[in-house]
Amino acid sequence: MTPDIHIIGGGLAGSEAAWQLARRGLRVRLSEMRGTGERSPAHQGDGLAELVCSNSFRSDDDEKNAVGLLHHEMRGCDSLIMAAAAVAQVPAGSALAVDRDVFSAEVEARLSALPNLQIVRERIDTLPAAGLTVVATGPLTAEALAHSIGAATGADSLAFFDAIAPIVYHDSIDMDVCWMASRWDKGETKDYINCPMNRDQYLAFHTGLIEGEKTAFKEWEANTPYFDGCMPIEVMAERGVDTLRFGPMKPVGLDDPRTGRWPHAVVQLRQDNKLGTLWNMVGFQTKLKHAEQVRLFRTIPGLENAEFARLGGLHRNTFLNSPVLLDRQLRLKTAPHVRFAGQITGCEGYVESAAVGLLAGLMTAAEATGREWQAPPRTSALGALLAHITGDAEADSYQPMNVNFGLFPPLHDVKKKQRKEAYTDRAKTDIAPWLAEVRA
Repeated sequence: MTPDIHIIGGGLAGSEAAWQLARRGLRVRLSEMRGTGERSPAHQGDGLAELVCSNSFRSDDDEKNAVGLLHHEMRGCDSLIMAAAAVAQVPAGSALAVDRDVFSAEVEARLSALPNLQIVRERIDTLPAAGLTVVATGPLTAEALAHSIGAATGADSLAFFDAIAPIVYHDSIDMDVCWMASRWDKGETKDYINCPMNRDQYLAFHTGLIEGEKTAFKEWEANTPYFDGCMPIEVMAERGVDTLRFGPMKPVGLDDPRTGRWPHAVVQLRQDNKLGTLWNMVGFQTKLKHAEQVRLFRTIPGLENAEFARLGGLHRNTFLNSPVLLDRQLRLKTAPHVRFAGQITGCEGYVESAAVGLLAGLMTAAEATGREWQAPPRTSALGALLAHITGDAEADSYQPMNVNFGLFPPLHDVKKKQRKEAYTDRAKTDIAPWLAEVRA
C-alpha cells in the first residue's frame, strides 16, 4: 500500500492522528519503533498507546474542569483515545482512569481493523524529505531522529525530566490501617486507598525523602529542569517541610475511621487496573534509587509489607519550542510537509497529547483532500490548547503545559465562583458548529 500520510510514533498522539486520518478514507502508514527490539527507557511493552506514567486521564467533569471539557470535545470528534478509555475504565471517583493494558490493547485492535492503515514496526532515523508526515514520537524521541529534527529546526530542543510513580499490589496493603475514601473526600464513591500519617511519622518520612539515595545525573543532564506537573516527590519535599501536606499528601476532608479526625498527612493510592490488583501511589513520582524506595515507602502506615509491581523511575523528556518553530497548523516552518503532534510540541498530559494528535490528524486530512482547514474556536479547550502551542505562549519561557482555563480568552463581568461554569458553557456553545462540521 502506498500511503497518503506517514505517521511516526504509535503513542497516544500518533494513534489518534492515524485514527482520524484512516477513518476519512486516507491511506496511512504508522511507524512504531517498539516491536523492533528497541524501546525507550520508560516503556515496558510494545503495545500502541502505552501509558508510561499514571493511569489517569484526570478529571472527567466537563462543567467545571478544563481537562474534563477537553474530554467532552474529543468525544465529539469520535476520538479513539476516549473510546478506548471508556472500554478500559476503572473506578477513580470523578477522574477518568483506565486499566493500562486493556486500554493499549483496545487502541491497537481498533487501528488494526482499519484496512487502509498499515502498522509497521520500524525505527525512523530521519525526517522524510517529502510527503505529508506527522511526527508524534513523544518526549522520548530516539536520538537519531532527535538529531534530524534538530537539524531541520535550526535550534536545540528544550528538555526536562519526568518521574514515574510506583505501583503496589493490593493484597500487600494493610487495610486494617488504611481505608477507602474519595480523593480529598470529594464525590459519593470511595475510590482511593488512604494511608494515614501522624506528625512524627510524616517528619521522619520527609527527612527520609531528602536524605535518601537518588539517581545520579550525567554531566550533560545536570541543569535540565523538571516539569512542575510531574515533580519528583523528594524535590517537592526540598521546597519546605509542609509542601507535601499541601500537595499530594493533603489530608483535608479525610476522616480516619479509627480516630474520627484528619491525619497529619495522607498517602493516597488509585486503582491502576480493572481487576483492582494494582494501585498507583498518587503524586509519588520519584528519582530515589529502587532499594531506597522499598525501604522508605514501607515506613508508610499500611504499606509496611508492600510489594511493588513497579518502582518509580526517571527519564529525560524533550520538546520543541513550538511557538517559534511551528505554524498555526502544527507544521514545521522550515519543512511544512511535516507536522508535529503530542508531547513533543510542548503540551503536557495524556489527554492533551491525544488532543493535539487529533487536531494534527484533522489538519492533515484537510490538506490531503484539498479542503480549507478551520481551527476550533479559540474559546474551546481544543482551540485554546492549539493556540497556546502554536504562537500564543511566550517563546522565551515556553515549557510543558496542561490545558487550563488560563489559556482561554478571559471572561468579564462573571463572578469568580461562576467562572468555571461560564468558561465551559461558552466553549460548548461556540464549538458545537465546528464539531458538527468535523463529524459530517
